[in-house]
Amino acid sequence: MNRAFSRKKDKTWMHTPEALSKHFIPYNAKFLGSTEVEQPKGTEVVRDAVRKLKFARHIKKSEGQKIPKVELQISIYGVKILEPKTKEVQHNCQLHRISFCADDKTDKRIFTFICKDSESNKHLCYVFDSEKCAEEITLTIGQAFDLAYRKFLESGGKDVETRKQIAGLQKRIQDLETENMELKNKVQDLENQLRITQVSAPPAGSMTPKSPSTDIFDMIPFSPISHQSSMPTRNGTQPPPVPSRSTEIKRDLFGAEPFDPFNCGAADFPPDIQSKLDEMQEGFKMGLTLEGTVFCLDPLDSRC
Repeated sequence: MNRAFSRKKDKTWMHTPEALSKHFIPYNAKFLGSTEVEQPKGTEVVRDAVRKLKFARHIKKSEGQKIPKVELQISIYGVKILEPKTKEVQHNCQLHRISFCADDKTDKRIFTFICKDSESNKHLCYVFDSEKCAEEITLTIGQAFDLAYRKFLESGGKDVETRKQIAGLQKRIQDLETENMELKNKVQDLENQLRITQVSAPPAGSMTPKSPSTDIFDMIPFSPISHQSSMPTRNGTQPPPVPSRSTEIKRDLFGAEPFDPFNCGAADFPPDIQSKLDEMQEGFKMGLTLEGTVFCLDPLDSRC
């Protein structure tokens, strides 16, 4: 069971880019299981994991248990592990989380890859038994990683930035809708108070002292002349003039400052999107080691 994983020479891709970017490549295999490993890369790391899971398979086989069959769907979006009949997704391994992939040169059926778990952040080694197409599956994962990496670099300064701006605008709209709802509730409360005042008003014909006319909210209309004339003087001097409103910050209908995309900082974008981009950048920067060959095309765009 001490199989050696040897270094593979340069291989040409066997699938068209459209097949992996617009669709997926399916493979059937037996799933030996997954086990936690200490390192994200290394031939010795996967060799120990394969030995461990092969031993567990022999024990299960001696107990009459069958190795479960799975379907692999490989695309630029990741490696999905599904139940063949129900198509239920058992595992979804995103490519930027896969750091090592290898097939056993002495056993054409065994292949494995290491993927970082999205919840626990632990490195898990997945081991499969295929029908003598382990090398093809390994190369397909490598090609999918290559295409996904290129797509990430190309969209780093365009689509990613656009999505961040859209997310910022959506957050802005949500805040305005919340403020609008609060203002509606305040107006409703004022209208209710006005109805109560009208109901409790004295009957017609009764003499009531004349009071200044008020508006719909029972407020005395503002008059610049009457306001200034009613202000008391101090030591015979007039009060200081009211500062002009032209120097104040203009606000919109809901009392908020207008949105300016040129003054938005990183804090204006939702943190979940930025953390996802940082995670993808870190994963692709590490690269995928395929039997000792690192698929790392160009330096990552600093704008990503």
